Amino acid sequence: MKKYLVIGNPIEHSLSPKLHNYWFEKNNIDANYDRRKIDKSEIQEVINEIKDNKLNGINVTVPFKGDVIPFLDALSEESKITQSVNTIYIHDKKLIGHNTDIKGFELSLKETQFNLKNKTIFILGAGGVVPSIIYALEKLGVSKIIVSNRTKQKTENLKENFPNIGLVDWGDQPEFDMIINATSLGLNKEDKIGLNFKNINREKLFYDVIYNPKETNFLKTGKNLGCKVSNGKMMFIYQAFEAFKLWHRVEPKINDELNEFLDL
Repeated sequence: MKKYLVIGNPIEHSLSPKLHNYWFEKNNIDANYDRRKIDKSEIQEVINEIKDNKLNGINVTVPFKGDVIPFLDALSEESKITQSVNTIYIHDKKLIGHNTDIKGFELSLKETQFNLKNKTIFILGAGGVVPSIIYALEKLGVSKIIVSNRTKQKTENLKENFPNIGLVDWGDQPEFDMIINATSLGLNKEDKIGLNFKNINREKLFYDVIYNPKETNFLKTGKNLGCKVSNGKMMFIYQAFEAFKLWHRVEPKINDELNEFLDL
């Protein structure tokens, strides 16, 4: 039996095991997928499990998407540009780091049917998945990307890789067409972003990368303002779909039955 794992901290909220194990069953693949909460000091030890044939692949979630890179032999082009890895596998006896978040985000945006051309995007957060989001947005032809983060140094580090982005201090609110919560604020039901959304028209899109819980306070705020809202469910499913294809050379089905099973 093949074995797969998602690593992160926190990890309890991750539905990756539920999704991948469902697809294993549907595609008659003899494999198991689990999750493991680790500390940064344990990264090398976990990655060595692939080298020792104890694991066949690893997904990486916050906060380790950049931390795993020094322990890999090669990176996909997307991972090199974003310096972010969420999928690890062996190819020609080499440990490869890949980034399926980019494709996952792109495909999820298509589902919203929100026209991004020449729009201004405001991103809250600067770690984890944010480089992938910026990379995807630049490809999709938005006019401006503005980033804000509680730790200012992180946004400045981000600007070194993506010089065209604008930066604002945490708590400041620029004009935007779409706002993305890419922080962990919302994983707990009482979490609040703390921005004062005054004079917001209904043409905006509020997008939260969090998918569990399915409606964060951030999305409730957007809904109460009459704006379009979208959680990270489809991004989560599509990034997993891309990882599944990489590992198994199989395209799993995304349909109503899956959505009902995940209950998101």
